[in-house]
Amino acid sequence: MAAAAAAASNPFPFPRRRPPDDTLFYAVYPLPLPTGLPAPALLASLQSLHLSLLSHLAPFLSAHLFHRDPFALSLPADPAGPCAACASPPAVPHLHGALRFGDSLPDEWLAVSLLFALTRAFPGLAARAWDSDGDFLLIEAAFALPRWLDPDTAPNRVFIFRGELHILPPSLFPDTPSLHAALAAVHDDSVDTRASDAVQAAIQRRIAGMPERAAENLHTARVTVPAPVAKVLKEEPCLIARAVEGFYDRDIDTMKHAARMDKFLKGPGGEGIDMVRTSVRMTKAMYGQLMQQSFQAPRGYPMPRSEEGPEKWMEAELGMKIACGFEMMYQERRHEVEEGMGSTWEVYKKSLEATGCFEGLLPGSKEYKRIMEDAMQYYKSSSSFSRTREMLSAPVHRIDEILAMPYSAEDFQGINLPPSDDDSWLRNGEDELNAELHERQKEMEEYAAVKKNRKSQKQNVSSSSSSQPSEFNLGEITDSMQEFVRKMSSFEGAEVPANREDTETVDLDVNLFFKAMESVLGRASQEEAGNDTEAGRESSSSDMDFDDSDFENDSTEEAGGKDMDDCFMESYSDALNDELSKTTIEETFSRAQRPSTKSEGPSNAADSDDGEMAPVDVNLNLVESFLNSYSSQQGLPGPASNLLGLMGVKVPPPDSKKP
Repeated sequence: MAAAAAAASNPFPFPRRRPPDDTLFYAVYPLPLPTGLPAPALLASLQSLHLSLLSHLAPFLSAHLFHRDPFALSLPADPAGPCAACASPPAVPHLHGALRFGDSLPDEWLAVSLLFALTRAFPGLAARAWDSDGDFLLIEAAFALPRWLDPDTAPNRVFIFRGELHILPPSLFPDTPSLHAALAAVHDDSVDTRASDAVQAAIQRRIAGMPERAAENLHTARVTVPAPVAKVLKEEPCLIARAVEGFYDRDIDTMKHAARMDKFLKGPGGEGIDMVRTSVRMTKAMYGQLMQQSFQAPRGYPMPRSEEGPEKWMEAELGMKIACGFEMMYQERRHEVEEGMGSTWEVYKKSLEATGCFEGLLPGSKEYKRIMEDAMQYYKSSSSFSRTREMLSAPVHRIDEILAMPYSAEDFQGINLPPSDDDSWLRNGEDELNAELHERQKEMEEYAAVKKNRKSQKQNVSSSSSSQPSEFNLGEITDSMQEFVRKMSSFEGAEVPANREDTETVDLDVNLFFKAMESVLGRASQEEAGNDTEAGRESSSSDMDFDDSDFENDSTEEAGGKDMDDCFMESYSDALNDELSKTTIEETFSRAQRPSTKSEGPSNAADSDDGEMAPVDVNLNLVESFLNSYSSQQGLPGPASNLLGLMGVKVPPPDSKKP
């Protein structure tokens, strides 16, 4: 039965690979998620929700024109199973849809505004939207997002609920949450998942006034077209989308159809067709696609004479492009029409039987009739809303039906046509682009100001570190790290300092960690030199474990007192120091202050600027790295806080106040 519902309400295929770049995907979920329902009851629940949502959107959808595909919702093939369309796992009932917006990006944001509107009108509904860029709503609010949120951490964390954006924090789900758990958290009022006001404002700026002001993206124009084209547009105005698509995506093969114009410029007996004036409504993207391309009228196509004026010529030229688009689209799709499939109701009914909906029931029985009546009622209700999408997917049959009706050119005469809309926007796009760039520049400046303020506060905290309370001393970090490195570990793992409250151990490669940390703290060469001078020399030579401070003393030693290895290391050190002095690497480390040499005279002052870099203050760099890492965690668990806790160091929260 589930597959049957999909057959009637899901006439478009969903991609199984990488989503196309011009398609928006979305899904809505009833909250709380219905669980434990048998398949017929679950399907009936989703069908009821489906009709309620479509009924709510019907007034808008019937009046608005989309660039390519209209906004629609469909039932999954199997409500109780995994959904290949939106990657929803089993036991997560939902409705889904896909909207191909093409070159009309406003259609994508219009669909997003409809999702926000639905979740406001139906408080027990959550939604999510994505495209080929993933959760593109986060891109719009990039300057206001928390630092932990990125494409890798975003899956199953971003939802639209009650007209607002909700983001599940890592404090609630350290790892990627399941969709079922994420939806439960969004619906739980005791859990705060609402995104910050800055994120909400960024999204609302983009969809402000929608869907009410969506008509601003439409353009009305007078055109002169063959009577069959005018008849089709009168009966089904939405088919202008397929005509413009056929014209804009034309190739050499399809242009052969336009050269003949057998369908829309010739009568049944090969006679000519009258030209009529009519009014066409299309999206601004459609109008731009038609106007910005040069296209020569086919031979035999009636065009006005130049003396009739530029206005008539423009109307005829625009109408000629639309008529050629209809011809190319119709002839290409005529070969794709499937025959012998029967009515959609027959397909729907057969799919019900194939899925076992009537299994064990005798035709004509009371239960059989009840199920059949429910299926018929749902089919009638949903088919009226899916009709537009079905027609756009297979327009040939509908065009043939329209042109089979009696009509004539007189039907379009004496009609008071509205004037064409002003198309100055087509040539004044620079102003809109500058306004958009100005808005983005403003966002970047605000973000830079916040970042600068945060950095200034961090520097103030660093400068006042000497006045930190007794429970947090910056020196404890270096002392604890040195104590931690000096400790020997057992087979159970690394041994932490004795003052740590938690007795858990950390399993790691102790030998590798021991060597690495001793190398950073500069203790390896000292301890090895005290135990075995020759072994220390070999280790220093092989591991290149030397310090910048050694460079300053090399010039004072006599060459005769060095062996070959020391001579090589001195030359190598000088060459390396000379190369590094020409880079910006010195700026990436905090360095020890050089002793004052004022008493040594101006010659010494000049000698001090000899290109050598000041020695690195290892302890200072260690503390700064820990504090920067701890600050970037924003109070959440992370490597810095875990390692400091392992060493028994208590760091106050980033927003704590000094006494």
